[in-house]
Amino acid sequence: MRTSKKLKVGLIAALCLVAIAIFYYASRLLIPAPVNPGNFSTEMVERGSVISTINATGVVDSESEVLILSPGPGIISNIYAEPGSRVNRGDLIMQLDTDGVKDEIERMKDQLEVRRNNLERTRLNAQSTRLDLDYNEEVKKLRITSLKSQLADQLQLLEVGGISPARIDQTKQEITLAEKDLETLVEKNSIRLKQLEAEEKGLLLQIRIEEKQLEEREQLIEKMSIRAPSAGIILSIAGRAGEKVGTDNLLVRMSDLSSFKITGSIDEQYATQLKTGNRVLVNIDNQEQLEGTVGNITPMVENNRIQFNVHLKESSHPKLMANQQVEIQIITHLKEDALRLKKFKDVDNGNQHRLFVLEGNKAIKKNFTLGIIGNEYVEILSGLNEGDLVVTEGLHAYRNQGEIEFE
Repeated sequence: MRTSKKLKVGLIAALCLVAIAIFYYASRLLIPAPVNPGNFSTEMVERGSVISTINATGVVDSESEVLILSPGPGIISNIYAEPGSRVNRGDLIMQLDTDGVKDEIERMKDQLEVRRNNLERTRLNAQSTRLDLDYNEEVKKLRITSLKSQLADQLQLLEVGGISPARIDQTKQEITLAEKDLETLVEKNSIRLKQLEAEEKGLLLQIRIEEKQLEEREQLIEKMSIRAPSAGIILSIAGRAGEKVGTDNLLVRMSDLSSFKITGSIDEQYATQLKTGNRVLVNIDNQEQLEGTVGNITPMVENNRIQFNVHLKESSHPKLMANQQVEIQIITHLKEDALRLKKFKDVDNGNQHRLFVLEGNKAIKKNFTLGIIGNEYVEILSGLNEGDLVVTEGLHAYRNQGEIEFE
């Protein structure tokens, strides 16, 4: 009997303790309890950019290829660079045989010398002809002067009856014919002088053309030493030593290292989000970010990945190197000057959220709506104002409370 009584008393005491504990915890849930501000974390609502990106990888490539064509027909005599080798501007890549061009240059020089001799002979002939023409004109002029003097004498004789009027008429006719003859001679001489001038101009034109052709051939000698137009990497060499090549045949393909682009790849699950014109951020050595845009997108899927090109704003940035591995962030959503909040736990669970916001010595729970969920920040569409302090961590135990007082 005594033992049974003790058991009943102990059971009642235990039930009382359980009831007290339940009451204590229930009161903690239903009645806001004082909280120490140092026990939770807050983030301030501010204005700024909200960026949402998807990650991709890429390799730095030359933005453009340089194609070196054969400057003329010839034979490859030596090759000094191999595919894959790096060259600097002016480095000798290939040498074409120049013997044929040198022979042609000698022949052209001989022909040009003949042309110059012809020009000199033509000028001397023109000078001699000009003297003859001037002499003939002078003779005609003297003949006219003599006839006019004779006419004057005859007129004086006519006054004293020493000559007949018929003789005077004859002299006048001779003067008229002589003047007509002089006029014709002057016109013919003018035409002949123009012909001589045209012949000289024709020879000068031929000499200039041949001099230009000779200069081109002499320049061709230099061009047949195939040199790198800029620093780069040799991609391919066409032909072998001893092989004939024609004018404008492709000899060398090389990359131009003066500017770069990015060849990127991304998992095919993001194919619908990848579009030409997307802005991207390229991380260089985890220290700098370069801006760019998505260019061509390869429609084929290879190894579950899609390839695309990125054109950089700073395509000649000094930290860019060929074959360099880089990380790419493709911007899918961007909003400038947005009302934003630092990204917090469980932010991806829908756009409607309810969190505590500090007001004086209290934390009051408020509803708010999110817009863009970015990498570091989320956009606030409604429910919060700039400058609000939102409790993002530390008050989980008070999630069922609507208001909390601080100590």
